[in-house]
Amino acid sequence: MKVAVNLEIIKQQINEACQKANRNPEDVRMIAVTKYVSIERAEEALEAGLTDLGENRDEGLLAKWEVLKDKPVWHFIGSLQTRKVKNIINIVDYIHSLDRLSLAEEINKRASKQMKCFVQVNVSGEASKHGMDPIEVIPFIKQLHSLENIQIAGLMTMAPHTNDQGVLRSCFRQLKELRDEVQALNLDYAPCKELSMGMSNDFSIAIEEGATMVRIGTALVGEDD
Repeated sequence: MKVAVNLEIIKQQINEACQKANRNPEDVRMIAVTKYVSIERAEEALEAGLTDLGENRDEGLLAKWEVLKDKPVWHFIGSLQTRKVKNIINIVDYIHSLDRLSLAEEINKRASKQMKCFVQVNVSGEASKHGMDPIEVIPFIKQLHSLENIQIAGLMTMAPHTNDQGVLRSCFRQLKELRDEVQALNLDYAPCKELSMGMSNDFSIAIEEGATMVRIGTALVGEDD
């Protein structure tokens, strides 16, 4: 497995997507999703020049953090149980899965610094996906004004697993429009500049529609046997 080779291919695809959308590739941040791979593979990703790693379970994050510590920027990208916040809160740099007030309150209570969070939005409406209904997002963000350790860095979504580009574009476009609505509120604690959307199978389309962070696993670091 050569992460460096995959990285060059993906960088080229990002450049092409940015060119189509008249965007600067430097405005797109690549998160290597290392949840299915070993610590050694995660180290290979860092050696290839990646700076951001994403994990979706506290056990996997902690195991890698024990070895890698603060070398990467850590992103928690999975659904986060309130009771597990204490395990990861002062290790991670970003939480991509804020989807309820009780979780926000627990993060606020446990964090030793202001935590950059993404509100997870279920744009597709699929029952199998986590996240808030789009109509709930702005009222929810307004509820967070008194939680001084919460900063809403942006919005996150997972698109349906489909090859239908129209469906994917619609999903990503809706998230961008919602992000713009949040930005227009001019809330100090919710700058909401980022869009965390796009994975191995759809990141090019997500970038064309405005993604600022893409979460790439299999196409970049593969999967362990």
